[in-house]
Amino acid sequence: MGLAKTKMQITFYGAAQNVTGSKHLIQSQGYRVLLDCGLFQGRRSEAREQNSELPFEARSINAVIVSHGHADHCGMLPLLVKQGFTGHIYCTNATAEVMRWILLDSAKIQEQDAEYYNNRLPEGEDPISPLYTTEDVEIMMKQVRPIPYFRIRPQWTILNERIRFKLYDAGHILGSSVIYLECVENGKTHSLGFTGDLGRAPAPILHAPEVIQEPVETFLTEATYGFRNHRPINDAKKELRELIEYAYKHKSKIIVPAFSLGRTQELVYLLHELTDDGEIPRLPIYIDSPLAGHLTDVFMAHAEDFDHESWVAFGSKGEAPLAFRNLIYTHSVEESKAINDMKGPMMIISASGMAEGGRILHHLKHNIEDPNSIIMFTGYQAQHTLGRKIIEGISPVRIFGKQFHVKAQIRKINELSAHADQNGLLNYIKQLKGLKSIFVVHTEVDQGTAFVEALQASHPNVSVTMPEKGYTVEIK
Repeated sequence: MGLAKTKMQITFYGAAQNVTGSKHLIQSQGYRVLLDCGLFQGRRSEAREQNSELPFEARSINAVIVSHGHADHCGMLPLLVKQGFTGHIYCTNATAEVMRWILLDSAKIQEQDAEYYNNRLPEGEDPISPLYTTEDVEIMMKQVRPIPYFRIRPQWTILNERIRFKLYDAGHILGSSVIYLECVENGKTHSLGFTGDLGRAPAPILHAPEVIQEPVETFLTEATYGFRNHRPINDAKKELRELIEYAYKHKSKIIVPAFSLGRTQELVYLLHELTDDGEIPRLPIYIDSPLAGHLTDVFMAHAEDFDHESWVAFGSKGEAPLAFRNLIYTHSVEESKAINDMKGPMMIISASGMAEGGRILHHLKHNIEDPNSIIMFTGYQAQHTLGRKIIEGISPVRIFGKQFHVKAQIRKINELSAHADQNGLLNYIKQLKGLKSIFVVHTEVDQGTAFVEALQASHPNVSVTMPEKGYTVEIK
């Protein structure tokens, strides 16, 4: 390890003035710690360009700490290892399991896309290769070192004689963590916190976000919904109930683009609760995502991460919160195709959450021009994604290279988002001690500007910055 007398530095390589591709590099006297290593997601041509190479030398990274298992936070790890990273990858136990399924799915899709493209290669163009393969994922997983939340095992993880960290529960998805890192330089201790993605409180299934108890001089906070506040979760339940009652009456299909991890399980939990309470009819609910099925199994294996309300609602009655009799998990392509020939009423929950790939595209293709169908969005849609275009009323839209007119009913229930809203973020940050600098990440410029203004109003003596991609700051 180098002993250069440089000050601690942070460089923001991703999720800087956008909501994807999280990568933040911490450097201290020659030791380099990467917080997250996520895929950029968005317009396909831009995503291919952004993800084709890493913005730093992989061999120069000493350790990686992953906040959670969403692809935009961990999806570039196999490429990092493939290009020469030999250190350890730290995350919670649940994140390690979740991440493996997420990355295997990502690799499989890349392999299939490359094969499809290369079989139809225009004359004179070079074939494409996946960023990484399923074999690369398994090789990468050998470098993963799972560690429990600090509340479960109150023990710091030591990176070297000067740097240590611990993980708090972020309450965002299963295994998600708020990272707290301490670094000693020339006898002075620098402290840094990173939200990853911060969850809502209250929210189904998971614990509320844990507040860092130590002083935090430098804080990196997500601000996906830093520009607005969610309505109460009961309002979302009411809207969901009315939507399902409408679909049942009119024999409609409700098409739900949802992330296989987090959103799908939370939605299933709410639907189970509403069904058991007799508030909605028992219409068929299809989870058309093999990945979601695998991840639901991981959820059920980590019941220790569930909150008390989950136990009261289901566990105390001997029920599984993510399984009930009108819920059907599909696995094969044939089962998925068969759904399109069925009549409503029904709900189809399928990935991807921003409608940029996966089986959801087939369901949108079959239903988007039907005025009796309903497309329900339950979370943030990034710029240039198909989901964003549909929400913004753009029509026609392109699916599988063909134009489709949007005639289906479009509904948006952001209250089911797993992200904290502006009040939630402000309330979390208000409880932190010793703040000197806040860096607002994981947000688009307009939304981030609104949150920066709110932070400056509530923390007039703290420096608040929304860094650009590639921006480096020295921590004094």
